[in-house]
Amino acid sequence: MIVGAAVVEIHVHGSQSLKAKRGVVRSITQRVRNRFNLAVSEVGGQDTWQRAVLGLAAVGFERPRVRQVLDRAVDYIEELHLAEVVGSDIEIVELPVDGEAAELPVDGEAAELPVDGQPGDPYGEEPDHE
Repeated sequence: MIVGAAVVEIHVHGSQSLKAKRGVVRSITQRVRNRFNLAVSEVGGQDTWQRAVLGLAAVGFERPRVRQVLDRAVDYIEELHLAEVVGSDIEIVELPVDGEAAELPVDGEAAELPVDGQPGDPYGEEPDHE
C-alpha cells in the first residue's frame, strides 16, 4: 500500500480576520476534496489571519500514480488564485499490507486514483447495474 502526504503552506492576501481566512481555506479544501477525492485539512496557522498550512493525503497501489495525484492537487491550489502557495512538500511511503511486504501490482493490473477530477470509481471497478 502506498500512502502519499502533501503539506501546502498558503498566504491569503488581503485577509483582515480569521473569519475571512477560514472562508478561503474552506473553499480551497472543499474544491480539492471534490475534484481529487483526497483527505484535506488545515493543519497549521489556525490562529493567524493570512497564513495556513494544508495537509493532503492519498492512498493507492502505485507510487507514481499517488505522487501524480498529489502534484496535480498542489498545482490546482495554485491555479485557483484564492491564495498564494508559499511552499509545498510531498512524501510517499510504502506500508506493508497484512503484516507482510506490500506486493505491487504488475502494470495494467493496478487500481488507479482519479487524477483529472472526473467522477468514477477510484478503484477501477464497474458499478453493478442489477
